[in-house]
Amino acid sequence: MNPLLEVRGLTVRFPTRHGAFTAVDGIDIVVERDEVLGIVGESGSGKSVAMLAIMGLLPWSAQVLAERMAFDGRELQTLAPKQRRQLVGKDIAMVFQEPMSSLNPCFTVGWQVGEALATHMKLDRDARRRRVIELLEQVGIPDAARRASAFPHQLSGGMCQRVMIAMALACKPRLLIADEPTTALDVTIQAQILELLMTLRREAGMALVLITHDLGVVAETADRVIVQYAGRQVESGPAETLFSDPHHPYTAALLDALPERADGRRLDAIPGLVPGAHDRPPGCLFAPRCRFVQPRCAIAPGAADDTLGRALCHTPLLQGHPMEPRS
Repeated sequence: MNPLLEVRGLTVRFPTRHGAFTAVDGIDIVVERDEVLGIVGESGSGKSVAMLAIMGLLPWSAQVLAERMAFDGRELQTLAPKQRRQLVGKDIAMVFQEPMSSLNPCFTVGWQVGEALATHMKLDRDARRRRVIELLEQVGIPDAARRASAFPHQLSGGMCQRVMIAMALACKPRLLIADEPTTALDVTIQAQILELLMTLRREAGMALVLITHDLGVVAETADRVIVQYAGRQVESGPAETLFSDPHHPYTAALLDALPERADGRRLDAIPGLVPGAHDRPPGCLFAPRCRFVQPRCAIAPGAADDTLGRALCHTPLLQGHPMEPRS
């Protein structure tokens, strides 16, 4: 059986005055049915851009290339625009970052949730109203009938995030992409939103892609994890294996920065910043920040293979120690 989502060699470039900037560089994403895939990395790692490319929501100036980009066996790149629009929002849905700015301030939340129902389900006005109230109740919004007539600024950040989830679930998608669903929410609300997503996923039997920079969230929810850095996929594998024995120095550094691993000592921080458009090193992009860097790392990036989590490194780690350099 085909994976629900299969993406091979995805590359996304944006034109700039100084030439094309590669925001996503040849990554592979496979999501099985009923699977939770976590995609982690710092801001600027290309996580959101990759998902927006799959959704077909990047601006016209973006150049999207892929060897394969298929949903349930259908190649997305060859679909007519009308066919792509019928798929996106119905079978593939996305919860976007920053719900306060993602919702339209000029329309009630009920109208915005109902828009997807009118577009994809062809429900009449009364049926849409009933379904909207049902969805708002499903995501835990109290007094749903009254809240449906509220505008986004009249709701809290947590309520707006629940509205965004209701919008994404309106047409019962088979794949839900949640982009930083807990950003800017307090800890209590974060836990509620995550629990809600996992409960709804189980009830609907859908696959979930969870984009985050919070490894604690991934540890609690994901079956598999992809680690991205500066647009490249540096490691991937089962969540349990990746957390117990990371193979790329960047993954290890992220895990070392978790508060629960400090054990009373000062937290380990990763020095420097993710390289941007004009300061990308010629070899391994993580080399300037890596504590295991070697001279060959400044010349060329490491080559990934099918062992050790496909770690993109010349000397991948094994139980925290670098292995012999790959030939």
